[in-house]
Amino acid sequence: MKALYIASTGMAAQERNVEIISNNIANMRTTGYKRQRAEFQDLLYHAYRRAGSTTSDQGTQAPVGIEIGSGVKTAATPRIMTQGSVTPTEKPLDVAVRGEGFFAVQLPDGRTGYTRDGSFERDSSGLLVNVDGYQIDPGITIPENANSLSISADGIVQAYIGTDSAPTQLGQLQLYRFVNKEGLEAVGDNNFVETAASGPAQAGVPNSEGMGSVLQGYLESANVNPVTEIADLIAAQRAYEMNARVISGADEMLQATSQLR
Repeated sequence: MKALYIASTGMAAQERNVEIISNNIANMRTTGYKRQRAEFQDLLYHAYRRAGSTTSDQGTQAPVGIEIGSGVKTAATPRIMTQGSVTPTEKPLDVAVRGEGFFAVQLPDGRTGYTRDGSFERDSSGLLVNVDGYQIDPGITIPENANSLSISADGIVQAYIGTDSAPTQLGQLQLYRFVNKEGLEAVGDNNFVETAASGPAQAGVPNSEGMGSVLQGYLESANVNPVTEIADLIAAQRAYEMNARVISGADEMLQATSQLR
């Protein structure tokens, strides 16, 4: 009975849906995390009679056909790249992006990662790095005797060096954007890499030419809405239960048929 297999695809799809929702909930406190959603498509149909087929010698046609579907599949798990809330941290090297753009990080394998996580640190040589020690691009070195570090909305990093009475510009942060940022590939550690679907990275200065501004002493929270996720989880559970009931009902029908024989 095809209903068994059709309903099994529904259970598998909702299982995948619950996995996506659980990952969103697990990352509610992950800096710069962008939530995902599951999108589904129906599978192929078996046509027992096609719409428009001839139904008599006089040329009459069937206005509708008979088509039986074969279930559902997970088509995509796109990320929702909306702005997360920005929260203060009072840490001078924490930087949040408000608006469009990603920070660039030099990954150990030579690729460039892109992230919304601006929780930066200084390594032993004073280089600006992320929490994994990966260099922020472009490289900015903060001297050991630097104090009163400031990062402006357009990404200019300044500090007073030693006893200097005037600040010294140490560098400028850059942001990167993509034609299709939903096409970026997540590689973990809050990093994305570009793909053929995302298009190449376009560099720009913060707070200009459509790029977002940067906020010193703030971090962007995940854009996960817990109420929405719980509601989606309940809906996915109900859909899973209904498909399980279809399997149970189809099994009972098969048992009744076998008893008649």
